[in-house]
Amino acid sequence: MEMLRYANGVPSWVDHASPDPAAAAAFYAGLLGWDAPPGPAETGGYRVCTLRGHPVAGIGPQTSPGPVAWASYINVDDAAASAARAEAEGAKVLAGPMAVDGEGRFAMVSDPLGARFGIWEPGRHVGATLVNEPGTLCWNELLTTDVEAEIDFYHAVFDWEAKRSADYTEFRLGERTIAGMMLKPDSVPAEVPPFWSVYFAVADLEAGLARAAELGGSVLMGPAQTPEGPFAVLRDPLGATFNLIAMVPVSPTGAAGA
Repeated sequence: MEMLRYANGVPSWVDHASPDPAAAAAFYAGLLGWDAPPGPAETGGYRVCTLRGHPVAGIGPQTSPGPVAWASYINVDDAAASAARAEAEGAKVLAGPMAVDGEGRFAMVSDPLGARFGIWEPGRHVGATLVNEPGTLCWNELLTTDVEAEIDFYHAVFDWEAKRSADYTEFRLGERTIAGMMLKPDSVPAEVPPFWSVYFAVADLEAGLARAAELGGSVLMGPAQTPEGPFAVLRDPLGATFNLIAMVPVSPTGAAGA
C-alpha cells in the first residue's frame, strides 16, 4: 500500500537508534529485503531504508544512553504545538522541536508513564511511503502499565479515541483504527518502562523467524495467532525488540492507515 501523506495524529515512521547502524542495517536488509546504505555525514549517517525505492524505516546512531530500541513517530501538522501540548499533559520533551534540513521538524517525547515516541511534522519526508505489505511497517502498539492514563494522555494530545475490549485497546481517529495498546505482559521485566512496539509484515512467519535466526536474531515469544494473522516477538542482534506478523488479507490499519 503506497502512502502519499498522513493525517494529523497518525503514526507515520519508525526508526532504530543503534550502537552499530551498519550491523542493524545488515540484519534488517537480510530479513526484510531493505536497501539501507549509509546516509550523509551531516545527518550522522542516518540511513533511510527503502523497499522498491520507497522509504520504509530509518536506522541511525544511538545518541543517548539506554536500551537499543525502535521508535515510533506520529505525524502532526505542527511539531512545536504538539510538543507543547504533550508537555502540558505531563510528558517530557526529550529533544527538539528542531528542523531536519528541509526534511521536516521533529521532537522526541516521553509520555507521562515513560513511553517514548517521536513527533514528525513533514517537509520533503512524509514518512513511510509503503506500508501494510511484506517487508514494511504495519502496526504500532503501546505496551503500558496504566491503560486509562494512556487513553487520557493520547486523547488530550492527538484527539485519539479508545475502543476497548477485555484485554486490548484500539486507538482511533474518526472511524479509522491507527494504533493499539495493551497492558505490558508479565514476560516483560518489571523494570522496563512502557514502550511503543513496532510490527513488520512478512509473507510467511515461519520463514521469517528462520531467516531472523540465521542473521543472529532471537524469538522472545510466539508464534501466536491473532485475528490479523500469526505473529512473534523478536530481538535483533543489537538488542532491540520488534514483531513480525503474517497478515491475513483484511489487515490492521495503523501506521499504515492514513
